[in-house]
Amino acid sequence: MFQRRNPLPWAKRLAQILWPKQGWRRAGSYVAHRLRRLPGTPYRIAAGFASGAAVSFTPFLGLHFLMAAVLALALRGNLMAAAIGTVVGNPWTFPLIWAWIYNLGTWMMGGNGTADDFSVTYLLQHPTFIFENFRRLFIPMVIGAVPTAIVAWFLCFWPLRRMVDRYQTARLRRLQKKMERKRRKQAATAAALPYDHVAETRR
Repeated sequence: MFQRRNPLPWAKRLAQILWPKQGWRRAGSYVAHRLRRLPGTPYRIAAGFASGAAVSFTPFLGLHFLMAAVLALALRGNLMAAAIGTVVGNPWTFPLIWAWIYNLGTWMMGGNGTADDFSVTYLLQHPTFIFENFRRLFIPMVIGAVPTAIVAWFLCFWPLRRMVDRYQTARLRRLQKKMERKRRKQAATAAALPYDHVAETRR
């Protein structure tokens, strides 16, 4: 129903993922707008988005949507917000995320945490490195991802909860003012009509 009449070629789809047509700033504003207008309490929306953002810092690529949904359900978060939250993990941020959680995990396991062969520059030059060395990298990345995901959850949750709460409060005030103006207009219209006409209308 909401799909394009002429689907975009896969190359253009990939290009829009890497660089949105409307620009990153406008894309970010659109995401924030979608989050504010989601149904639910500020807690549910913020918890859902934070869940999606948190799982983006794990190395389980391909399972982020499922993991975000499970975590959101466990925390009584909004599932749509959780899906939106997974955009934190994208082709631009994955090299940074993977390098960070690997180095952190290596440090937590007693290493020096400065693995030169897993730097952001190296990943950009050798994008298949992580898959070719999956077993050696997986455990440190999982260990580093746990505290990172926890911190990311809270860093996303509190600001977003305040933002959604302010938006919903302001929206409720606007609706109340609109209803009050409507009642005043109806009252003024009724007062301007002859008494017999008002009585006949009420019958």
